Amino acid sequence: MDFTSTLWQLSWHALPDEAYIWNQRWLRLCQNHHTPTRNNKKLLFTSSTKPPHRLFRSAAAQPSKQSRMISARFRQGLSLLACVLTILSLKAEGASVGITYLQDAVAKGAVCLDGSPPAYHFDKGSGTGVNNWIVHIEGGGWCEDVETCLSRKKTDLGSSKLMVKQFGFSGLLSGQQKSNPDFYNWNRIKVRYCDGSSFTGDAVDPANNLFFRGHRIFEAIVADLLAKGMKNAKNAILSGCSAGGLAAILKCDRFRDLLPATTKVKCLSDAGFFIHAKDVSGGQHIENFYSKVAKLHGSVKNLPASCTSRMGARPELCFFPQYVVQTMKTPIFFVNSAYDSWQIKNILAPSAADKSKAWKDCKLDLKKCTPAQLKVIQDFRTTFLLAINRAGVLTSPTKGMFIDSCYAHCQIGRQITWSSDSSPVVGNTKIAKAFGDWYYERSPLRKLDCPYPCNPTCPKVDSESGLDG
Repeated sequence: MDFTSTLWQLSWHALPDEAYIWNQRWLRLCQNHHTPTRNNKKLLFTSSTKPPHRLFRSAAAQPSKQSRMISARFRQGLSLLACVLTILSLKAEGASVGITYLQDAVAKGAVCLDGSPPAYHFDKGSGTGVNNWIVHIEGGGWCEDVETCLSRKKTDLGSSKLMVKQFGFSGLLSGQQKSNPDFYNWNRIKVRYCDGSSFTGDAVDPANNLFFRGHRIFEAIVADLLAKGMKNAKNAILSGCSAGGLAAILKCDRFRDLLPATTKVKCLSDAGFFIHAKDVSGGQHIENFYSKVAKLHGSVKNLPASCTSRMGARPELCFFPQYVVQTMKTPIFFVNSAYDSWQIKNILAPSAADKSKAWKDCKLDLKKCTPAQLKVIQDFRTTFLLAINRAGVLTSPTKGMFIDSCYAHCQIGRQITWSSDSSPVVGNTKIAKAFGDWYYERSPLRKLDCPYPCNPTCPKVDSESGLDG
């Protein structure tokens, strides 16, 4: 084993027990011993930046073949060292969990956009948690037309061939008792997202070689986990972030039906309560977007029938949780910001509705919003809370919530927002305790924050960056 291989192996084994999600594409490049690039330019050594070994070479000296080989290996070593240091810093919280590919699912048509097998990461439970299961669904948006799906299938959100082989577990998935006392020793699964429809699609586009098989992927993964011990589950949670948080809502009752009747099943949606609202131009951008997703992927037949049966000629509107949650049977908990950064950027003020870019600075930093824009954003919060209320979240004994006023999107997947000294607090309670108390019925929890900018415990930056949403 050479130096670079040894260094790579050590970087994976000398790590603590918890990690937040790191940049997957950077990691994949590192794993392949490549120098990371951005816009086709090397990040470490560009034409205008001399690598360290050149600082010690005379300008007149002509390198020999042997010295050129040494220089090349030195550059490779430095590149790898940079990757390792990045991984160590990003994975300072946790141990990596290897990937599992469902090769047998391909024969059932349960495949990613490019036809590759679905995948997940599985950290087995222990002790008192050996028969308890968390199935957490990754986020990552949607593709609404052939062009965006073709682009998507060239990434890890459309192909398991491009997914990282190791994934750091943190927050709800952490295996560390101190930071995740209620769920640290459960069986914890991270389901990779590669269909682009929140696991609702079931169609094929032969002309473009695209497979819209999200529903089949969900069914295949649950069946595989049942065979691996989830059929004996005493407790089970279906959770997800962003598009995965939406999937956790849309698939919650189905997940309940697939597990034994004796299993205590509940669901958790993080930043998945996307609301049916108009944009700043008065248009229906998000409604039109979801309609395109549903049509392309053939999603309607896999949306909850308890919702679609009530929507008449518009069953695709059941992509919006406010219409689904009303008739859900399975208990569910919502972690969301009333000022969800993704929703403000893409539902309230999408670029298509802001041709003059008047909202550009405001969307990046709410402190840069004009008084008029802040009024619109406060009205958006009111619309969000009305949708939550009409869905029955405020009154149902089987539903709970943690609604903060942070400019955030996805908060359960990182230790810093899940349960740490820097975590958001609402009603003297952090997210981890709020959800744990609700799940174990220690208290019926509905935490609602005051309006922005009242909460000093909110993170300084938009939590959308670097997460699995």
